[in-house]
Amino acid sequence: MRQDPEFWMKKALLLAKKAADRDEVPVGAILVDSEGQLIAEGYNLKETLTTPIGHAEILCLHRAAKSNKAWRMIGASLYVTLEPCVMCTGALLQARVKSVYFGTRDPKGGAMGSLYNIANDKRLNHQIEVFEGILKDECSDILKKFFQKKREKKK
Repeated sequence: MRQDPEFWMKKALLLAKKAADRDEVPVGAILVDSEGQLIAEGYNLKETLTTPIGHAEILCLHRAAKSNKAWRMIGASLYVTLEPCVMCTGALLQARVKSVYFGTRDPKGGAMGSLYNIANDKRLNHQIEVFEGILKDECSDILKKFFQKKREKKK
């Protein structure tokens, strides 16, 4: 039973590395219940699964719902290496996730503060507590190195 954000973010980073090893954008996600127990995990598999919904957060939520036989994740916290996009934030809201801890912002697609702030929109029937910057440098570095390697391959 762990409630330490850095502990869980380190686990999410290991998942991000698995994604990178598969030539997927290195994003990892961990869902933990209110007691600090691991519910589910996921990492990006858009290319592998050939689907636009193959994001780490979506796969993590899907696995959690299947194992819990419930779509509501009340009291759960998500730890994810990159700020969730609009699609993922919408899914997290639908699942009634309590809080999201993310590593680094996504200036081109982030929906929890960078481009949008959907998680805290009072017009919606649920809001999510958002905590950012957990192991920010490590989360940012894995993405930078991945895309740098991609750019070098194109040359």
